[in-house]
Amino acid sequence: MKKHAITLTVNGEERDLLVSSNRTLLDALRDDLGYTDTKYGCGTGECGACTILVDGMTTINGCLTLAATMNGKSITTAAGLARNGHLHPVQEAFIENDAIQCGFCTPGMVLKTISLLDENPAPTEAEIRHGLEGNICRCTGYTKIVEAVQDASRRISGSNTSAMGE
Repeated sequence: MKKHAITLTVNGEERDLLVSSNRTLLDALRDDLGYTDTKYGCGTGECGACTILVDGMTTINGCLTLAATMNGKSITTAAGLARNGHLHPVQEAFIENDAIQCGFCTPGMVLKTISLLDENPAPTEAEIRHGLEGNICRCTGYTKIVEAVQDASRRISGSNTSAMGE
């Protein structure tokens, strides 16, 4: 199988990899680079556990994305959200609103929330539920997650920054 030399900037750190043509970004992140906060769930793009941010705003499923297609891209995982020792406002909102149970879906939910709030800083409940489609939580009824997104929206709009915290 052909190998491709790629460079990714993951959570602010430039990383060089040699990946086969069929290697997924999820496998490259988890197995090659050690970013285990990006979870393997279904492997078919249905659950959202492998959600990552590309170039600051776009969410993709790492299990469906070939690593070789990401050369030169900036990748953010949930582990890369904290700044200066402080959690991202979305992470804080998830914790403070008890939107975390087992935690398996949380990294993907947090990243999807950041993308949602970058596009729509003040979403309605219906817009939040629609925006989180494709990210499955098997532990909650989603009420606490929706409340966390609403809280995060208030936190971010009150700080006059983008959802990425820039």
